[in-house]
Amino acid sequence: MDTFLNETQVSEMLQVSLACLRRWRLIGKGPEYKKIGPLVRYRPEAISQWVEKLPSGGNGRRYEPHHRVGIR
Repeated sequence: MDTFLNETQVSEMLQVSLACLRRWRLIGKGPEYKKIGPLVRYRPEAISQWVEKLPSGGNGRRYEPHHRVGIR
């Protein structure tokens, strides 16, 4: 049988609020979940897969805006 995490455990794991996790679920942006009756449960593998698919950014360099002459 699969191991499942509840939404409190997932919010702590991802370091986001329960409200954020619920909003993601509502708009279809969060990790895959299962409904077991009225309960919402997440498979740890689904959390890992979702995190791996998130875009990453940053290259360690500070942004330096280009200054244009004559523009105020």
